[in-house]
Amino acid sequence: MRTLWVVAVLLILAGCKTNKTTDSKNSYSNYQEDVRISSLPQYPDFMTETRSSTGATAPKSDQSIDVELQQVSAKMIEKNNSEAYYSGYTILVYSGIDREKAFKTQEDLRMYFPDMNVEMQYQQPRYLVKVGKYNFKIESQKNFALIKPQFPTARIIQDRFQRQGFVTTPEKDNVEGEN
Repeated sequence: MRTLWVVAVLLILAGCKTNKTTDSKNSYSNYQEDVRISSLPQYPDFMTETRSSTGATAPKSDQSIDVELQQVSAKMIEKNNSEAYYSGYTILVYSGIDREKAFKTQEDLRMYFPDMNVEMQYQQPRYLVKVGKYNFKIESQKNFALIKPQFPTARIIQDRFQRQGFVTTPEKDNVEGEN
């Protein structure tokens, strides 16, 4: 048993042996590097060669990006305006089958918040009382914070809205006889 202890102590001491530190002055004292231009690799300037061969001056990079961004932005606006509906957010204050409670909620909302756009929808078998049409959820947070104390069951939901001025034909919307 005693020999086991002696071996363990020797192993611990051998494992804790410190490394010899090197003197940094001596190891790097004779280091030299050649940084003259002639010693560095030379690469051809392709931009100068391209401009000289075509005879045109290259546009500034920020101008060419601006033109491309304007083109992409115009295409996105055109595509978005061609669609009848867009996705957004609204505040759902009431959802239920009680018609009287839906009308009461709508009246209360108009009384407490006369400047907010309150609308009621009927999706069989339930009534929905909604406030506002927002493109982004963060836009709805201000009104939601005002409504929540008066109507604790209110919540922000995703919704689809028809674009203003966009008229759809009944045949296009009701292809399969849906209401």
